Amino acid sequence: MSSLKIIGGRLADTNAETTVLVRNGRIAALGEAAGKEPADHDFDATGCLLTPGFVDLCCNLREPGNGQKGNIASESLAAAHGGFTTLCASPDTSPVNDSGAVTNLILDVAAKRSSVRVLPVGAITRGLEGELLSDMAGLAGAGCIALGNGARPVKNARVLRRCMAYARTFGLTVMFSPENQALAADGYAHDGLVASRLGLLGIPEVAETAAVMEMLLLAEETGVRLHLGQLSCARSVEMLADARKRGIAVTADVAMHQLMFTEDALSGFDSRYHVRPPLRSEKDRQALLGGVRDGVIDAITSQHQPHDSAAKQAPLAATEPGLSTIESTLSMGLLLVERGDLDMGSLIRSLTGGPAEVIGRSAELRQGAVADLCVFDPDATWVPSDSSLSSVGRHVPLPGKALPGLVRLTLCDGRQAWPQSDL
Repeated sequence: MSSLKIIGGRLADTNAETTVLVRNGRIAALGEAAGKEPADHDFDATGCLLTPGFVDLCCNLREPGNGQKGNIASESLAAAHGGFTTLCASPDTSPVNDSGAVTNLILDVAAKRSSVRVLPVGAITRGLEGELLSDMAGLAGAGCIALGNGARPVKNARVLRRCMAYARTFGLTVMFSPENQALAADGYAHDGLVASRLGLLGIPEVAETAAVMEMLLLAEETGVRLHLGQLSCARSVEMLADARKRGIAVTADVAMHQLMFTEDALSGFDSRYHVRPPLRSEKDRQALLGGVRDGVIDAITSQHQPHDSAAKQAPLAATEPGLSTIESTLSMGLLLVERGDLDMGSLIRSLTGGPAEVIGRSAELRQGAVADLCVFDPDATWVPSDSSLSSVGRHVPLPGKALPGLVRLTLCDGRQAWPQSDL
């Protein structure tokens, strides 16, 4: 569509009613000025909130790779259903995104099949093995917006230091999910009361906090821009806040399910909640929420990991970690707002402007900006089910539950990404 006028919606941050005119992929006017302009189509957003399109810093699109777990087409459509317009694609693909050729493949497929914007994150080490450095300059030149090691730890501190120093020379951001592999060992649950009661192998908090401290010290020495992904511990939040006070260039995110659930979710041996890092204690959850509210944690991510059904149908220890979350991330956030755990401003900031700044972009509703928008009804509900989900992954965190936050419209670059049907 060449022009669209969104009428009657309210800005999520101020609750003020406004009109938005979208023309040629950009926001042409806002407010009274937009109301006076003609448009090819009108969209009635009465009762809805308007936000910039959500930005996800960690999303597994499964392409190239095992098509049984999803692909760029299916998972980008799921993202649009969840209100996301920008996805940072994890390098955990098959083959691993450790070369310009794989990066180009991802971008080419995304250009043809993706409903939203896909920004690849390149592998900082070859094959994500944590040993040999990848061609960082080549990956950046091919279009990678950052470099990281996906969900895998860099085992050797000397290699990690070299990665950071090399990335710093090219002005690249590095993204790591902090975990000390030796301390985590074969664990798959939080090393706490639930794991002790059920006889589960635990991952202690120090497996994360030791890695966080190591990465912060190396980032301070090398001067690299460091992003810590998917934090799960209260102590990690404390160290992050202290590092920022010392002037270290570090940002961080937390997965929405870490804000929503605790180790108690594993009480019934439910493999859906086998995630990594594991769901931790209520104390940790409260500290993570505080970090989001205070702005110490910059972003909330989906950490979307779609799996085929077989990957989750086994004894808990044998299942693959990860939740299919991108379609319900907003809804879980609204549940947290309803409970009083988060305010709406913190939620929207952590899904839009916060993550956008991490990757050097902007996400705002203003005249002249790229028309990435999400229009959702906070009071309307939807139920995650086989008929309502677009992702291949059906292992959603709250199956069969009526969730708040029905996304009625997602625009990416002014194009309708959700719903699939015409307005």
